[in-house]
Amino acid sequence: MHPMEKHTTPYLRPKDAATLIILRQDGSEPTFMMGKRHENSKFMPGKFVFPGGRVDVGDSRVKPITDLHPQVERSLINKMRGTPSSLRARALAMAAIRETFEEVGLIIGKPHNGNFNTRSAGWKPFGETGYAPALDQMRMIARAITPPGRTRRFDARFFVVDAGQVANLDDPCAIDNDELLECHWVSFDAAKKLALPQITLTVLNVLENALKQPDRLKPGTPVHFQRMTPSGWCKETV
Repeated sequence: MHPMEKHTTPYLRPKDAATLIILRQDGSEPTFMMGKRHENSKFMPGKFVFPGGRVDVGDSRVKPITDLHPQVERSLINKMRGTPSSLRARALAMAAIRETFEEVGLIIGKPHNGNFNTRSAGWKPFGETGYAPALDQMRMIARAITPPGRTRRFDARFFVVDAGQVANLDDPCAIDNDELLECHWVSFDAAKKLALPQITLTVLNVLENALKQPDRLKPGTPVHFQRMTPSGWCKETV
């Protein structure tokens, strides 16, 4: 989600959105999944990003096989716009998993053994894999709200999950989606040479610094939060 687009439109209410960083640490250096947005996209065309997107109605109706860690839920609810709730917090994590599946074919979940009622057409393809979404190992690392005046506005939460939680890490599902192109595992150094939205670069730096600190990705650790206020950009840890 890129909060630095030019001021071009009237006020829009930010829509809840979620992004997932799948962190792989089984090689000589950490890597994560990224893809290039289509050049014809209306939002951030040609930019490299993590998989993610806006929350859909179905994300709050589908029950995961494991729920959020309580401290992660509290981090999501902290300073939540509108009416804060556990259901909205869960929907954010669910959106991150669904969008990741739709865009790169990776499954963050556990076998459901036939006990997964999607109640949503958007979740049907995921359920057909034999897996249900698992939220217990997801961690929140950052949040950013696109400033007023942009063509699209999002209140985006950035999650991190270890690649060991991916059910099909080396065998992604075939997907019919051209939103993200050139999807592959990228290191920090390689990512910084790509065409990145400013917020993606910021979150990369937050993650890189976090990995240098013991237990920095534990549930409930401080979250980077940036947004526009009447007095200018506010960047804080909450």
